Amino acid sequence: MMSTALIWMIMIGVMIGSYIVQSTLQSRFEKYSQIPTPTGMTGAEVAMKMLRDNGITDVQVVSTPGALTDHYNPQTKTVNLSQSVYGQRSIAAAAVAAHECGHVLQHAQGYAPLKMRTALVPVVTFSNRTVQWVLLAGVLMVNVFPQVLWLGIALFAMSTLFSVITLPVEINASQRAVAWLSAAGITDESTRPMAVDALKWAAYTYVIAAVGSLATLFYYISMASNRR
Repeated sequence: MMSTALIWMIMIGVMIGSYIVQSTLQSRFEKYSQIPTPTGMTGAEVAMKMLRDNGITDVQVVSTPGALTDHYNPQTKTVNLSQSVYGQRSIAAAAVAAHECGHVLQHAQGYAPLKMRTALVPVVTFSNRTVQWVLLAGVLMVNVFPQVLWLGIALFAMSTLFSVITLPVEINASQRAVAWLSAAGITDESTRPMAVDALKWAAYTYVIAAVGSLATLFYYISMASNRR
């Protein structure tokens, strides 16, 4: 079992890493948002072309309010692009749009990690609504009813598992995006590294989240184990 001191060191490292990743990600996207694609296509046009090129005809590309709200919704079969990505003609917009379409291809092809993540959604939704209160009650009553803390740990473990499974899903979607952008001529030799860089830093946010969740899980397990 990891020591409490080591767990705290990891958690502090995660907080520092999260700040660095978020700052760098924002800086990269601001930079690449100023660089047009060789084709001059908008994010929406890139998404529509990627879907057509892969024979996907039952998914719509729509604009959604907010920033960094881009996502694929398999229930409504829509690729939802934030307003800046939807209408922007830049490397950043093309990379984000292609990444979200990468999730569409995963869904169409039955990509196993995506199926696992989707199956966990109802469980994680319930866990996220209750886990904080159960863990709080478990910490307060750990010497009287340690079972409550272990229940909280089990709920938190579901969220941690979800974070870990998300890693291959996001990385694979980015790999699909980069490969298609290059093959379709949306990026060339000078702009392809920019798309790779933008998606790489976006992926780091999921890595940080998974490591932080694992460290927190081990912290609670250590707390419960030491009260035996």
